[in-house]
Amino acid sequence: MTEHNWFHPRGALARDGWESVVDGDTPGWEHTGIRIAQLSPGDEVTLDDPGVERIIIPLTGAFAVTWTLNDEVTTTELAGRQSVFDGPTDVLYLSAGARAAVSGSGRFAVASSPTDERHPSRHILAAETAVELRGAGASSRQVHNFGTPPSLEAARLIVCEVITPANNWSSYPPHKHDEFNPGQESRLEEIYYFESAPQRGSEIVAQDGDPFGMFSTYSSPAGEIDINAMVRTGDIALVPYGYHGPAVAAPGYDLYYLNVMAGSGPERAWLITDDPAHSWVRQTWSAQDVDSRLPFTSKGGPRE
Repeated sequence: MTEHNWFHPRGALARDGWESVVDGDTPGWEHTGIRIAQLSPGDEVTLDDPGVERIIIPLTGAFAVTWTLNDEVTTTELAGRQSVFDGPTDVLYLSAGARAAVSGSGRFAVASSPTDERHPSRHILAAETAVELRGAGASSRQVHNFGTPPSLEAARLIVCEVITPANNWSSYPPHKHDEFNPGQESRLEEIYYFESAPQRGSEIVAQDGDPFGMFSTYSSPAGEIDINAMVRTGDIALVPYGYHGPAVAAPGYDLYYLNVMAGSGPERAWLITDDPAHSWVRQTWSAQDVDSRLPFTSKGGPRE
């Protein structure tokens, strides 16, 4: 596979009215999926395949999800947010077997994984979402763990979102999860969906600016891969194997990404192996403070 197969600029994966679609029809892809849509008032999109579990995640705006499971119809209102940089949002986990219609105004993502195993559907409120401040110093980032194993019962899906303030590095040290090593490493595909915006609180914002970050993935013994890309809102990187990271927020621009992971291993777990050449960096964090700009909330800055 070439780099082009694993990195896709916004719109390159458009299909059937969706801005982007990654699923089992994507070459070289098997265990994870993502769909991105932009809706205007009165618009509606449907999710008809019953053989997947899903998490519906508002990116901007608010949505209503009417879903059917075992002939029972439920409507769930997702309060949403103004932007992905405004802290957690309500999300909806839908059991495999459910069909759904989504309406509202704004932009949302659907993370998915094929499975016949059923777990209870669940509306996860923003206030319930575990917010983790990971790393320290210039490696500080904010993680929303609404779809990780400690937070959600699911068959295979592992989903979280990460906010990296301008100038900071995340997905760092570079790490991999491309082979099954019990208790040490999981075998997981991973999708990165990116958004970028002018730095929060900046007094100077170029009207014709082009918000971006950088993302890297490189080869491991499991396979050859090479992604070194400028990433912007709507871009998607697929990581079938290899060391991935860093994801770097450029000076002047904050960076967001949504991670979708799943694999064929016997347990649902996120276990990673750092690149041995860079794992020592973790030891430096104990002498540094977490970036004072974190956490990002809807109030526009750190919590009081």
